[in-house]
Amino acid sequence: MTRSPLTLLAPELTAFFDAAGFTAGGIAGHLGPDHTEAMHRGEPAAVRYATDDGSTLSRLIRVFILRDALPATELADLVGASLATRLLDSGAAAADRNGTVRMVLDVRPHIIVGADRWVFSDADASMTRHVPGPDHVLGVGAASLSLLQSTPVTPVGSVLDLGTGSGVQALGQFGLAESITATDVHPRALDLAEATFAGAGAPVELLEGPWFEPVAGRTFDRIVANPPFVVGLPEVGHVYRDSGLNLDGASELVISRAPAHLAPGGTAHLLAAWVHTPEQSWAQRVASWLPDRGVAAWVIERDVADPAHYVGTWLKDESIDPRSPEGDARTGAWLEHFAEHGVSGIGFGFVAIRNIGDEPSDVLAESMPQSFTDPLGPEVEEYFTRTAWLRGRGAQELADATFLTRPGLARETIAVADKEAGVGFAPAALRLTRTDGPRWSHDVDEHLAAIVAGLHPQGLSFGETVGLYALANGLDEEELVRAAVPALVDLVRHGLVLPAELAEAAE
Repeated sequence: MTRSPLTLLAPELTAFFDAAGFTAGGIAGHLGPDHTEAMHRGEPAAVRYATDDGSTLSRLIRVFILRDALPATELADLVGASLATRLLDSGAAAADRNGTVRMVLDVRPHIIVGADRWVFSDADASMTRHVPGPDHVLGVGAASLSLLQSTPVTPVGSVLDLGTGSGVQALGQFGLAESITATDVHPRALDLAEATFAGAGAPVELLEGPWFEPVAGRTFDRIVANPPFVVGLPEVGHVYRDSGLNLDGASELVISRAPAHLAPGGTAHLLAAWVHTPEQSWAQRVASWLPDRGVAAWVIERDVADPAHYVGTWLKDESIDPRSPEGDARTGAWLEHFAEHGVSGIGFGFVAIRNIGDEPSDVLAESMPQSFTDPLGPEVEEYFTRTAWLRGRGAQELADATFLTRPGLARETIAVADKEAGVGFAPAALRLTRTDGPRWSHDVDEHLAAIVAGLHPQGLSFGETVGLYALANGLDEEELVRAAVPALVDLVRHGLVLPAELAEAAE
């Protein structure tokens, strides 16, 4: 039994779009790079200018992207009479008394995990004047794209998409997972998600209810969640972003409860936000939401906003002008609430959690401000592999192991103008930097840089390499090993140096 007529329409509509070239790549090729960027910036006039040739693809862009109105007869001519009728009957499009039709929903093409997909969602304000209502169902936004990039795309057993919305994250796991379960508290979201899945031919179990209640007592091999994490007052203005919980309560709830729903070795991949306060570091705050035993967690802060900037950003998200009386009142109430709770900033980022059984928890919370373009998902999986290897070894075992530098690792020598000499340059920093993944960079001294340069997977152990360097430079071997092992742990944790046995297993 289907939830809505959209589900029955979706396969026929997406098949038509695919045949007509109404795909993300087809649109980009048709518009060209400049007008494609204008489309992404929300500049409809530029897109309309580029689609005046009367071609089928231009007309589809005008109807389904720009949501231009057209006579019902022209819609039937464009997509066929049967499909036009079903668009109207399902509520995807609406007609006025004059027989003029306009799309009500967005059915937008995207490339998701390398495949052409179409996501059913409510129309946003990017192309037409529109204020999203309280029950608005979001399509593919910046946050959902960033979570897709940070979630592994390796084969997996069972997947839970918590708070699926229009189904974007579950769609990203289609073809990878043996089974997918998607939940949402919002019935309308489940209606649109079902259509999204039907259009992709993706069998997904849909469950209605808040948070983890629909899957009580169940565990999964992979959990993905883009919850309503907006930090603010305990109220719900828009169901897709407001949880009704105070401040960062939504992030705390999802992060704290996810471990109980992970199968052995299972992982969770979450978007979250947290407050900064003078009393406690953000890293301590988020770490306190996790259990003392049973999880490895990597918490990555990608951005921090001051309260005023944060409030202004989210008011614009709901199409409220901060200069309007409503915007003025909302801003004042929101900032006052932050002030009452000592909020000095709001952080945003990713949380990856792995079930490690009954071992003591291993939690790392750190900032990742550097820019990079590689997907983060593979790095997350490798991070858990590297840290699992580290957890099982003491200082002596680390010294006895063999390692190699990561392929592509760069050594950077930074020098600045020598003020004292008045001429030339003076050394300022020595860094080891990854040229792949998240581009981690570590400041090192000449001793550690030389030791790392001497590592070889079929050569001496780390301790022996340090000993050889100490002997050649007149240093105390025991003392140098004691100092070098903690530095080695940091380099392995960020993947600049790899244990030889892990590298061999990956080949």
